This record gives sequence, structure tokens and C-alpha cells, in this order.
Amino acid sequence: MNSALTTALDPLASAVSKVKRHVLPLFLIMFIANYIDRVNIGFVNAHMKTDLGIGAAAYGLGSGLFFIGYALFEVPSNVLMQKYGARAWLTRIMGTWGVVAACMAFVSNETSFYVLRFLLGVAEAGFFPGVVFYFTQWLPQKERGKAVAIFLSGSAIASVVSGPITGSLLSIRGLGLHGWQWMFLIEGGFSIALCAVSWIFLKSRIRDASWLTADEQRVLEGAIAAEQAERVAHGGAHLPAVKLLKDPQIVLFCLLYFAIQLTIYAATFWLPTIIRKIGGLSDFEVGMLNAIPWLIAMVAMYCFALLSAKWRFQQAWLAVALVIAACGLFASTSGNPVLSFVAICFSAIGFKAAASLFWPIPQGYLDARVAAAVIALINSIGNLGGFFAPATFGYLQQHTGSITGGLYGLGVASLIAAAAAFLARNRRGDGNALRDPLQGNAH
Repeated sequence: MNSALTTALDPLASAVSKVKRHVLPLFLIMFIANYIDRVNIGFVNAHMKTDLGIGAAAYGLGSGLFFIGYALFEVPSNVLMQKYGARAWLTRIMGTWGVVAACMAFVSNETSFYVLRFLLGVAEAGFFPGVVFYFTQWLPQKERGKAVAIFLSGSAIASVVSGPITGSLLSIRGLGLHGWQWMFLIEGGFSIALCAVSWIFLKSRIRDASWLTADEQRVLEGAIAAEQAERVAHGGAHLPAVKLLKDPQIVLFCLLYFAIQLTIYAATFWLPTIIRKIGGLSDFEVGMLNAIPWLIAMVAMYCFALLSAKWRFQQAWLAVALVIAACGLFASTSGNPVLSFVAICFSAIGFKAAASLFWPIPQGYLDARVAAAVIALINSIGNLGGFFAPATFGYLQQHTGSITGGLYGLGVASLIAAAAAFLARNRRGDGNALRDPLQGNAH
């Protein structure tokens, strides 16, 4: 039986296929724009130091302040998304972050740099966990792992294309503006333009999707409702959000994601600086070299997702990815800029794969009634790694002239997280734990 006939006879398979075709490309483009606006300052560190006098420590702190604003407003943003719907709220998020990102062009000193980076975090808060929660409402559990991997590949794609794009934009001059100012204006403006696309094509509920037949809507809603009811049954008849937030598994999820984000954002914000140490490179050449680790990581993310889907035991694959990240980080301390760059390429395979392997675990564990808030909590606490990593590296660079100590610390954190991954559960009452922390029942 060919795939077309199978889809025709199976309305659930047909519905899932249509959701992927209609939703994933849009979310992927949105995430690419989001990620570029978040991390593009990594390419203008040297330019802002020359033009504005913003040093390494201030750069690191400003880079990290984004995540403070992000963490503070993450949970409220996702609660509001449930009230106003994904279509309106995700479109709002895109518009506000685009405006703030464009305003980065008018930074004049350290204070304005700090304020706008914080506000950018506030504006973007809720986007990533909002999309992850959206998947829980539109895709069955077994389909979410690949969907998350494809969505998360947006950050890798953004890292690949942002280097050449940013390198080209930095050469623009005109209207009395520097190249880095044009970069912020153009990249922020693109996010603003995506608002209209999001409003037109994104739907909040399955029943609002005109591209699904009535039968497909019914079957898909039924399948997801059945999975959610099963999670509620496993978690107890009454499961207050406060009690779930005290669950040791939730704490573990937060710590695991924190470790993953430490490595991702340390590399994201400081890789261009490491590349510049090779010497004699233009902005465009730095951007092109910066794309290589993320291109490799993008392929690795999907390969790991396929392996974990085939062989199961998501926790083991997560641990393997974290060990790979640790090995690369340790090797990057060689002192040779070229060897360090090669080691970071290897490390990127691990920490980017770990990011995509992580999310299906809490998705499968969470009670549907509090999933959005808890996903936001995990993401906000985990993303604090995005504050500590660049801030610490900036301090080390300015006061010691080296970030070697930070790289060793990241390697150790990745190894600890790899060991802790085996304690994570992706289903209530599964065989990975001896006791249900919420109900006190032995399994």
C-alpha cells in the first residue's frame, strides 16, 4: 500500500501530515528570525567596543541581561497565550521583539545597551515554550520529537545564515549610520514584517484550521484529548499546579536545561571572538567560519532525533549528546585558535542535539492542565544559563585575558548533566523511577 493511499485511509495520519506542512515551516522561519535578533550582537562586539567603548565585561553582562527579562516574563506570557490564543499572542511577541531589536541600532552607551537587551528578553518571553506547548495541542506524543527537532533546527539554521548575512550587512554605510546599526534595523524589520504572515496563517485551535477536513479535525482532537486524559489519570485525579511545580522531576528538568543552555549560549556569543583570534579575517569571513559548527550541528540534531525515535530511551541519547559536548569543550582549551575552533564544531554536535532531545522528555511527563506554565518555567530557569555564560565569559576575558576556565567549567557541567539525564522520566509511573513523587506510590 503506497503512502498516499495509507494517508487517505487514515485520517489521523493525514491530519498530522497537514499540520506539519502548514505549521512547521512558519514556526521554523519565526524561530530563525527570533534567534538572529537574539544573538546577532555576537558579531558586533568589536565594532561596539570601537564606536561606543563597550568592553568585554559590559558586552557579556548586556548579552546575559536578555535572559533575565526573558525569565521574569516567560510564565506570565504563556499564561496570557492560553487566554488570548496562540495566533494573537505569538504574533504580538514577534512584533514587539522586532521593534526592540531594531531599536538596538540606537544604542549609545552601556546603559542603553543594558536596557534594550533586557527589554528584548521581555519582548521575546513566551515564544519558545509557547510553540512547544502548541505542539502538545496539535500533534500526538509520538510525532512531537521530530517536530521539536525540526523547530529547534531553526536556531542552527539561524546560526548558519546569520554569519554571512550579518557579515554582509556590516559593510553597509549610509544616512550617517554604521554597519552594525543597519544590521539591527534590517534584521529587526524582518521580524516585524513576519507579524502579518503569522496572523494570516497561524490558527489557535484545530477546529479553526480550514486546511483540515471535518473528519481530520475530529480524529486529531480525539487522539490528543485521549493522550492528555491518560497523563491526567497517571498523575492523579486532582493535580494542582503548585504541587506539580514542587515535583523533583520538574527541578531536574530545569537543571538539565540550564546546563544545556550554558554551553549553547557561551558558544553563541563568544564563538565569533574565538574565530577572530585566528587573525587576518574580515567580518564576512568570520561570519562564514561561524556558520560551520552550526551547519554540522543542524544535521546532527536530526540524526539524533531519528536514532532516539528508532531505539527509544530518550535519556540515554541525551546523555550521549552531553558527553560529546563535554569532550569538545575540554578539547577547545588547547590554546591554538584553529584547534579550538575545530573542537567547538565537535562540541556543537553534542549541545545542539541535546537541546532537541531534551524537550520530548518533559512533554511526555507533564499533566496537560499545567503543561504550558511548567514548560515556560523550565525554559525560563534553563535560559538563565544564557545570562551566566556570557556574563562569566566577559568577566574572565576582561580580567584574565582568557576564557579557558569557563570552557573547563562548561565541560564539567555537561558531564554532570549527562549523568543526571538517566534520572529523568518521560512518563508518570514509568520504569525509570522507583516512586511517583506526586502520589507517593511505588512502581
